[in-house]
Amino acid sequence: MPHPALSFCLIGAASLLAGCDLLGIETASQVAAKKEAEARAIGSACRHAVRSIEDCFGSNPKAGKAAVFAGWKDMDQYMRDNEIVGMPSAPGGSRSSPAEALETGPAPDGETAERRSRRS
Repeated sequence: MPHPALSFCLIGAASLLAGCDLLGIETASQVAAKKEAEARAIGSACRHAVRSIEDCFGSNPKAGKAAVFAGWKDMDQYMRDNEIVGMPSAPGGSRSSPAEALETGPAPDGETAERRSRRS
Protein backbone atom coordinates (compact mmCIF):
# COMPACT_ATOMS: atom_id res chain seq x y z
CA MET A 1 0.00 0.00 0.00
CA PRO A 2 1.41 3.45 -0.93
CA HIS A 3 2.31 5.89 1.76
CA PRO A 4 -0.62 8.26 2.61
CA ALA A 5 1.57 11.36 2.15
CA LEU A 6 2.48 10.23 -1.38
CA SER A 7 -1.19 9.74 -2.25
CA PHE A 8 -1.98 13.18 -0.88
CA CYS A 9 0.81 14.75 -2.98
CA LEU A 10 -0.36 13.01 -6.15
CA ILE A 11 -3.95 14.11 -5.61
CA GLY A 12 -2.80 17.67 -4.91
CA ALA A 13 -0.62 17.78 -8.02
CA ALA A 14 -3.43 16.42 -10.19
CA SER A 15 -5.86 19.04 -8.89
CA LEU A 16 -3.38 21.86 -9.53
CA LEU A 17 -2.71 20.71 -13.08
CA ALA A 18 -6.43 20.42 -13.79
CA GLY A 19 -6.79 24.11 -12.92
CA CYS A 20 -4.29 25.29 -15.56
CA ASP A 21 -7.06 25.79 -18.11
CA LEU A 22 -8.84 28.05 -15.66
CA LEU A 23 -5.73 30.19 -15.32
CA GLY A 24 -5.53 30.80 -19.07
CA ILE A 25 -2.29 28.90 -19.60
CA GLU A 26 -2.25 27.79 -23.25
CA THR A 27 -0.56 24.70 -24.58
CA ALA A 28 1.70 24.81 -27.62
CA SER A 29 -1.00 23.27 -29.81
CA GLN A 30 -3.53 25.89 -28.67
CA VAL A 31 -1.09 28.70 -29.50
CA ALA A 32 -0.39 27.19 -32.94
CA ALA A 33 -4.11 26.81 -33.67
CA LYS A 34 -4.74 30.40 -32.62
CA LYS A 35 -1.94 31.73 -34.86
CA GLU A 36 -3.25 29.73 -37.82
CA ALA A 37 -6.80 30.97 -37.29
CA GLU A 38 -5.56 34.56 -37.12
CA ALA A 39 -3.51 34.14 -40.30
CA ARG A 40 -6.53 32.67 -42.12
CA ALA A 41 -8.62 35.62 -40.96
CA ILE A 42 -5.97 38.02 -42.27
CA GLY A 43 -6.05 36.29 -45.66
CA SER A 44 -9.84 36.43 -45.77
CA ALA A 45 -9.85 40.12 -44.88
CA CYS A 46 -7.27 40.86 -47.55
CA ARG A 47 -9.36 39.15 -50.22
CA HIS A 48 -12.52 40.93 -49.15
CA ALA A 49 -10.63 44.24 -49.26
CA VAL A 50 -9.56 43.44 -52.86
CA ARG A 51 -5.90 43.22 -51.93
CA SER A 52 -3.54 40.92 -53.76
CA ILE A 53 -2.06 37.98 -51.90
CA GLU A 54 1.41 39.50 -52.36
CA ASP A 55 0.30 42.75 -50.66
CA CYS A 56 -1.22 40.70 -47.88
CA PHE A 57 2.03 38.80 -47.33
CA GLY A 58 4.01 42.05 -47.39
CA SER A 59 1.84 43.83 -44.85
CA ASN A 60 1.68 40.82 -42.48
CA PRO A 61 5.18 39.32 -42.42
CA LYS A 62 4.72 37.50 -39.09
CA ALA A 63 1.61 35.62 -40.22
CA GLY A 64 2.11 32.15 -41.70
CA LYS A 65 2.01 32.39 -45.48
CA ALA A 66 0.29 29.04 -45.96
CA ALA A 67 -2.54 29.95 -43.60
CA VAL A 68 -2.87 33.47 -45.06
CA PHE A 69 -3.14 31.97 -48.55
CA ALA A 70 -5.68 29.38 -47.37
CA GLY A 71 -7.85 32.13 -45.88
CA TRP A 72 -7.50 34.27 -49.01
CA LYS A 73 -8.42 31.33 -51.25
CA ASP A 74 -11.40 30.32 -49.10
CA MET A 75 -12.76 33.87 -49.13
CA ASP A 76 -12.21 34.12 -52.88
CA GLN A 77 -14.30 30.99 -53.45
CA TYR A 78 -16.98 32.17 -51.01
CA MET A 79 -17.20 35.55 -52.74
CA ARG A 80 -17.47 33.91 -56.18
CA ASP A 81 -20.12 31.43 -55.03
CA ASN A 82 -22.25 34.14 -53.42
CA GLU A 83 -21.54 36.89 -55.98
CA ILE A 84 -20.11 39.21 -53.32
CA VAL A 85 -18.27 42.30 -54.49
CA GLY A 86 -15.08 43.18 -52.62
CA MET A 87 -14.87 46.31 -50.48
CA PRO A 88 -11.59 48.07 -51.25
CA SER A 89 -10.23 50.09 -48.40
CA ALA A 90 -8.79 53.54 -48.93
CA PRO A 91 -5.20 53.88 -47.72
CA GLY A 92 -5.21 55.92 -44.53
CA GLY A 93 -8.96 55.58 -44.16
CA SER A 94 -9.94 58.86 -45.87
CA ARG A 95 -9.49 60.77 -49.07
CA SER A 96 -6.40 62.92 -49.32
CA SER A 97 -7.90 65.89 -51.16
CA PRO A 98 -11.19 67.28 -52.49
CA ALA A 99 -9.84 66.94 -56.05
CA GLU A 100 -9.37 63.21 -55.52
CA ALA A 101 -12.93 62.98 -54.17
CA LEU A 102 -14.25 64.64 -57.34
CA GLU A 103 -12.42 62.13 -59.53
CA THR A 104 -13.89 59.09 -57.80
CA GLY A 105 -17.55 59.72 -58.65
CA PRO A 106 -20.60 58.87 -56.54
CA ALA A 107 -20.28 57.19 -53.19
CA PRO A 108 -21.98 53.84 -52.50
CA ASP A 109 -24.71 55.67 -50.54
CA GLY A 110 -25.62 57.71 -53.66
CA GLU A 111 -24.07 60.99 -52.53
CA THR A 112 -22.22 62.72 -55.35
CA ALA A 113 -18.56 63.57 -55.16
CA GLU A 114 -19.37 67.24 -55.67
CA ARG A 115 -21.59 67.28 -52.56
CA ARG A 116 -18.90 65.51 -50.55
CA SER A 117 -16.28 68.07 -51.59
CA ARG A 118 -18.56 70.98 -50.60
CA ARG A 119 -18.97 69.56 -47.10
CA SER A 120 -15.20 69.16 -46.62
